[in-house]
Amino acid sequence: MERLNRDFHKSKAYTEKVLQFGEGNFLRGFADWQIDVMNKKAGWDAGVVVVQPLPQGMAGMLNEQDGLYTVYLEGIKHGEALKEHTVVECVTRVMNPYESYNEYEALVRQPELRFIISNTTEAGITFAPEDRLEDAPQSSFPGKLTAFLYRRYQYFKGDPGKGFIIIPCELIDRNGEELKKIVLQYTKLWNLESGFSAWLEEANTFCCSLVDRIVPGYPQDRMEEITTELGYEDRLVVVGEQFHLWVIEGPQFVKDELPVEQAGLNVLVVDDMTPYRTRKVRILNGAHTALTPVAYLYGLETVKEAVEHDTVGAFVDALIREEIIPTLDLPEAELRSFAAAVMERFKNPFVRHYVMSIALNSVSKFKTRDLPTLLRYVDKQGKLPEKMVFSLAALIAFYKGKRGEQTIELADDPDVLDWFREHWAACDGAEAGVRRLTEQVLGNEAFWGKDLNDVSGLTDLTAGFVAQIETQGMKETLNRLVSDSVRAS
Repeated sequence: MERLNRDFHKSKAYTEKVLQFGEGNFLRGFADWQIDVMNKKAGWDAGVVVVQPLPQGMAGMLNEQDGLYTVYLEGIKHGEALKEHTVVECVTRVMNPYESYNEYEALVRQPELRFIISNTTEAGITFAPEDRLEDAPQSSFPGKLTAFLYRRYQYFKGDPGKGFIIIPCELIDRNGEELKKIVLQYTKLWNLESGFSAWLEEANTFCCSLVDRIVPGYPQDRMEEITTELGYEDRLVVVGEQFHLWVIEGPQFVKDELPVEQAGLNVLVVDDMTPYRTRKVRILNGAHTALTPVAYLYGLETVKEAVEHDTVGAFVDALIREEIIPTLDLPEAELRSFAAAVMERFKNPFVRHYVMSIALNSVSKFKTRDLPTLLRYVDKQGKLPEKMVFSLAALIAFYKGKRGEQTIELADDPDVLDWFREHWAACDGAEAGVRRLTEQVLGNEAFWGKDLNDVSGLTDLTAGFVAQIETQGMKETLNRLVSDSVRAS
């Protein structure tokens, strides 16, 4: 069987407009896939030059395939479970600056380069004070970027038309701002001239971005089957879900330069990405965290089983529609559309997403993902969000560490686990003991940043749910809650 390369798969030669730091699965299955779609559907003509950010990486393998690889998408699309694959053709070459520094540095002289994108992991956007301008290359990604931008500034003599639109994809909040801050740190550390600092500000745009697509990567255990289906050998297949979302915070001209609408991509260029980040954290991540203790104590193992279950699925759906969405500041129709997409993703038949894999550090996750919804709902509605409170109660019961006679393998900070172990051991299971335990949990400011007993009615409602879960079990308690909710509506 033939190996995927440009002799086997004839493809267009694109103009190199994008410089990409990072050659891993996510960028190839997310950003490069979208560039490829823009090229093929909107005639963008954008080639991607990829820079391997670490000494070890995939540059050699990618170059052996002439930058080509297959993106294999699996999931629910327009209500139908689909598998689709396409050969991504936009990557022109991949460089390892640790081995070919001169070739890498020569990129500063290419006038057509306009965009810089990156994904060097969350740890990649960090300041390394040992980096020097004369290093070939610098150890950190921001150090490499600063040196590259400075050489560009020097070569084009400060031409404001030779700056970049820089869109980092690392999973840290305000990633563009953080990257720019570190670049300016290097500018000061290296005593670079004020003209360069002015050019950085005037000719370059650092965008914050939010990325969303599950990209499991290379499907090692299924490659024989996939290779037969493809009809060629590809050692760089990237598996991803159908859903994708890229929110880019930037000025209008960024949208003008990216033909995302013509290509039909789910890319938003906005003035403020904060509502979209909040939407993702509260709906997608918040629902994941809220359903985990409920589903697991009910006896379900995966997210798909949970959302397709008559009772647990109804609980999750109502939680999102009735309690999470009303606390958010985007148009309701937009929020409901996003929520519907989230539920489709949860039901992806090609992914076995175990709820216990979400359970890691559930206390801190509830604080950041779900507690803001609970408190905002109280502020806006003047009452408690019953289903979110039930999830909080389920979390407390979950941290007892038992599902019937089965021990739950809890994974959290040792201090958190020790605290729950001690306090559950002191609880006799009687109503008064459960209430005392609940008061202690809600009053632990190390968990929540405040004493949640101060929220009117929260202690009573939570303690009541914990007691019911303890005495009657999760199934009976949740069945009654969902039935009562249906009758009330």
